[in-house]
Amino acid sequence: MNNPEASLAIQVLPQTSGGEELLRIVDAVIAYIKGTGLTAFVGPFETTVEGSFDRLCEIAREAQLICIREGAGAVSTYMKWAYNPQGGVWSIEQKTAKHRG
Repeated sequence: MNNPEASLAIQVLPQTSGGEELLRIVDAVIAYIKGTGLTAFVGPFETTVEGSFDRLCEIAREAQLICIREGAGAVSTYMKWAYNPQGGVWSIEQKTAKHRG
């Protein structure tokens, strides 16, 4: 199994007037990430996506811009990265398969 070069866990927290609006904007970011065609896993606090380091940098940037375009006054973002251009990183599947029921 080929491992991805990088993995990004990203949580966007758009500044909004209410919870429903926040969820709408977060859903727009998740839809974008899913639409990239990369392997992604949506969790309750963050979304994890894997691919090339450069592509994940583009995704992280676009996630911020989506929040603003969707009406957030500002956005805070928490990210965790794994990057290994030589041997890759463990895939989402490798990290989670044994925990699924």
